[in-house]
Order: sequence, then structure tokens, then C-alpha cells
Amino acid sequence: MTDIKKIGIIGGSGALGSALAHRFIKESFEVTIGSRSPEKVISKISESDKDLGLQNLKIQEIAQTASESELIFLTVPFAAHQKTVQVIQPYVQGKIVVDTTVPLVPPKVARVQLPDTGCVARKTQEILGNDVYVVSALHNVAATALAKSETLDGEVMVFGNNKEARETVIQLISKISLKGWHCGSIDNAVVAESLTPVLIFMNKFYNFKGSGIKIVDESMNQ
Repeated sequence: MTDIKKIGIIGGSGALGSALAHRFIKESFEVTIGSRSPEKVISKISESDKDLGLQNLKIQEIAQTASESELIFLTVPFAAHQKTVQVIQPYVQGKIVVDTTVPLVPPKVARVQLPDTGCVARKTQEILGNDVYVVSALHNVAATALAKSETLDGEVMVFGNNKEARETVIQLISKISLKGWHCGSIDNAVVAESLTPVLIFMNKFYNFKGSGIKIVDESMNQ
């Protein structure tokens, strides 16, 4: 499960999806962006993107991307989440799907607004079924920071019902300078999903460019 080379990013034209594409292409992964409108994504690729190697990036329909990729990152807005998950469901059986979705409901994006299922990731698992390894991660990583080339200081909470799938994602994101932590079952993802609106509030209140989290072991200070 750990030998992943073909990565699909559903919703890759957004800030987080684009930043992930940049990072993984730099590490020689084969990256495909899945979009409802591939031609619009192609038109958004700037000259600076081309300098980073994105001229070799594959851009396809969502279903085709899900079918041909070994691991899929889901980076769509909450409003498009359920419909997108239903589209990819037939094509991701036996695969890892990394759900980064945060239940943000504009205009009150600095307020926690959880879905009826408790967390988005649990809904994803319910729709895709038990044969799909849903891993929830990357909710609290600032896309602006991820898009930059320097090493990131923030860390990532990783949730999922399968330990091996979580470890695969932790090892994968380590390739793009992100430290991941095992944080338990998919239901625990409510913590990270709830934290994002708090970080958005703090960014505005304190004029932060992009706040994140870091796990501290107090025993190391003793």
C-alpha cells in the first residue's frame, strides 16, 4: 500500500489542490487533476506554473482521474463534497482516498458548523463503503504556505480506520515536507474539521498569514 506513484487530485484547481500538485510534481510523482471542467483548469495554468513543471500535468474528468490514480486527494469545497464523492465511488474501490474537506458554510467560515454525521470524513466513508480506505488529513495546513518551496513548520493530524492506510499517507506527505501524526479513527476527524474555522478566526484577528498546528511532547522539555 505504500508504493504510490500516481496521485489524483480531485478539485486540483483550488488553492490546496494546486499547492499539492506543485509539491508532488517536484518530488517526481505522476499527478493528475480531476475537474468537472478540465478546459477551464488548463486555461488557469500560468507561466510560473509551467516553470515548476506543470506543463506535464495531466488534467482529466473527475471519473477518469479517480479510475487511473493509485491514491486520490479530495480537495473540493464542502458544497461540492457529497456529489463529488458519489461520482468517484465506483472508481476508488480498494484505494486510499484522502479527504481534506472542511465543513465551511459561507459567509460564517470562522464558525464551527458540523454536518449531521458528526464530521465530513465519516460521510465520505459511508458513501464510498468499507472497501475504500478513507483517510482524513491536511485540514489545518495553510495552502499559501504549502505552495511555497521552503520547509513547512506546521504539522498534520491524520485520521482513518485503517492503520496501514494512515501510515501510507503519513509517509507520502513526508515527501513534501509535512510531518503527519496518527490520530485515530475517522470519527476523530471532527477535531481537525472543527479546528479550521478557529484558525481562520485567528488569522483574521491576529493578522496571521496562515496559522497551523504543531504537536508538542511535554516530556521532551523535562
